[in-house]
Amino acid sequence: MTDVELLNEVIEKSGLKISFIAKKLGITRAGFYKKLKNEAEFKASEILILQEVLNLSNLIRDKIFFARKVDFKSTNKREEVNEM
Repeated sequence: MTDVELLNEVIEKSGLKISFIAKKLGITRAGFYKKLKNEAEFKASEILILQEVLNLSNLIRDKIFFARKVDFKSTNKREEVNEM
């Protein structure tokens, strides 16, 4: 399951538009929003593109896309985003 809260924080910090990121992924904005709501899963190829576009470290990439349990109440996520 994707940690969409952390992903949204990273996207916001990047300053990139959702439509720009969706275009880079080769999907529609609507399709990207479904993934941002965990209604659809990201493909491995999309994760790699997002890592490049958002300049994610391997650690942050793994925390976002390979979280076994998503804790939406954690305050540590904001600190991790600031360390990027």
